Amino acid sequence: MIWTVLLLVNGILFFLLLSNRSRSKREPPLDKGFIPWLGHALEFGKDAAKFLTRMKKKHGDIFTVRVAGHYVTVLLDPNSYDAVLQDSGSLDFTRYAQVLMDRIFKLRLPNHNPIVEKAIMKQYFQGKPLSYLNSTMQRNLYALLTSEMPQNQKDWKRNGLFNFCYGLLFRAGYLTLFGGEENNNGEDTKQIYKEYRKFDDLLTKMARTTLNSGEKRVAGGARERLWELLPLTGLSESSSPWLRHYRQHLQEGGADTDTQTKAMLLQLWATQGNVGPAAFWLLAFLLTTPEAMKVVRREFNRLSLINDTTRAPTLDPRQPTPVFDSVLEETLRLTAAPFITREVLQKKTLRMANGQEYDLRQGDRVCLFPFVSPQMDPEIYLEPETFKYDRFLNADGTPKRVFYKGGQRLKYYTMPWGAGSNACVGKPFAIDAIRQFVYLVLTHLDVELCEPESGLPAVNTSRHGFGMLQPEGDLFIRYRHRIGNNIL
Repeated sequence: MIWTVLLLVNGILFFLLLSNRSRSKREPPLDKGFIPWLGHALEFGKDAAKFLTRMKKKHGDIFTVRVAGHYVTVLLDPNSYDAVLQDSGSLDFTRYAQVLMDRIFKLRLPNHNPIVEKAIMKQYFQGKPLSYLNSTMQRNLYALLTSEMPQNQKDWKRNGLFNFCYGLLFRAGYLTLFGGEENNNGEDTKQIYKEYRKFDDLLTKMARTTLNSGEKRVAGGARERLWELLPLTGLSESSSPWLRHYRQHLQEGGADTDTQTKAMLLQLWATQGNVGPAAFWLLAFLLTTPEAMKVVRREFNRLSLINDTTRAPTLDPRQPTPVFDSVLEETLRLTAAPFITREVLQKKTLRMANGQEYDLRQGDRVCLFPFVSPQMDPEIYLEPETFKYDRFLNADGTPKRVFYKGGQRLKYYTMPWGAGSNACVGKPFAIDAIRQFVYLVLTHLDVELCEPESGLPAVNTSRHGFGMLQPEGDLFIRYRHRIGNNIL
């Protein structure tokens, strides 16, 4: 009995010792919170943007917080981001990524090399291969959108806008990259989307290991069902050349069949998890901002189309769409909220843009959160929480790319696609998919809010840090066939 008590006392003392870290004068301000070990984990997980904005007001652009036993240094000065993004010697982004891969996807890749994987992706998401992907995506989008239209052209159909956008773009993206055209019967993709949404709804809790027993059953069941539905992706000619090459890379790296299937689910989330939510927010802003809807419709109406008898007329991707681009940029500024995280491999001195230097401890993590700054920084953007469709347009209608903070021109004035080694390789494909989808919706459908005065749904704040934000609930719309070709 006495040994049990001694072990318990020693454990408590060791726990308190770990929790009793103090700050040296060369380190960033330290805020451990009031709860030993846990620190600020609850507030961080509930609404990271609100919490980090409060910490920024309290401590400035750099500070260290305790989160569930880890010490995380948060940097919120975009002029200083390169000090983190360009350091691959002292800072590593793969270790934390591997932790999340294991927690969410139960995936441990032998010989994991993100650099090689990105190089493979670049081969197929640029140049002529990208044109092929865009063309296939457009064809799949049109086929699926047509299947969702009411049979009677005069009838209205009701749906949630989030489910409408996410479902169509997910299924079209799946057919383009994973499934192939011979599976384009709609039913297979509907089943995959249904299971995927169960999985995606619980993704942040999986990442934070906060699932309750019932949620564990739902998440585990959806994950296993998706594994059953995905085993052939990347093996047959129906999959995209990129996925076939990636699957070959896994095989050559020693991944067994089960591991390859788990990697397919990871890639499904990585490629399809953000485009649908981004299109939802863009259309939601247009539907609740009549002036913005009017100017986007006018721009689309003036564009020439690619006429091809094998598919519906589509936008020529070479044509400039500065108004739409500004709307998309503003949408992403308001709703794209990924973390950029690094692990400190060895003691590092971080030099800020203002010349101030701070020491970072080995074993800590560094986190950039561009959503707070630059994207929602009132010093950079006037009324940052307000949607302004022309925020990224100059007075002459050309794209605006010059913004300042502290009198210094910003290299990173918005970062929805990441930056440096975190930059999204699939950005051009994603942008074209969103643009073609919005174009098809506005030219082929009459779309109305079911409750015009309802406004935008609230944001699910627990999604901060995991890419595009998602709504709490949905924004309900009704739609029918558009009569006539003019969309003004």
